Amino acid sequence: MGSAGLRRQKPFPFLKTPYDERDGQFSADGKWIAYQSNASGRYEVYVQPFPGPGEKVQISSNGGAQPRWNKKGKEIFYVSLDSQMMAAPVKLSPDGQSLETGTPAALFPVRIAGGPIPGVSKQQYAVSSDGQRFLVNLAADSAPPVTLIYNWKPKP
Repeated sequence: MGSAGLRRQKPFPFLKTPYDERDGQFSADGKWIAYQSNASGRYEVYVQPFPGPGEKVQISSNGGAQPRWNKKGKEIFYVSLDSQMMAAPVKLSPDGQSLETGTPAALFPVRIAGGPIPGVSKQQYAVSSDGQRFLVNLAADSAPPVTLIYNWKPKP
């Protein structure tokens, strides 16, 4: 079995900054990467052309983490720092060289396991291909409920 038709390229760094950039996600066409960064002093979601060059475009408006692209490339989902699932409309130009963003909208509250801030290095949610359903790894309460039974008398 060969790898005919596959081009192998040497890996290269996409971003080299003193900040914490993580959770990169390719757009469906592979020309853009959405990621989170704390370059502003708090985590925000950004998009940048891949492999570059090009400027980053801020997607989140009040903090955000864990970006995911809608499979059609028309929305970016992320978790706001106040634990809301957000959807930000994006419009790629026909030539794929530029991107317009719209105002992010809150979809529903969500308690992601580990919280929206990095610390858990796994994806904590997935989006269906139509962007209408979400599979979320929810945070569990720290302890199960305790049931207290008093005045209990065993049967003789």
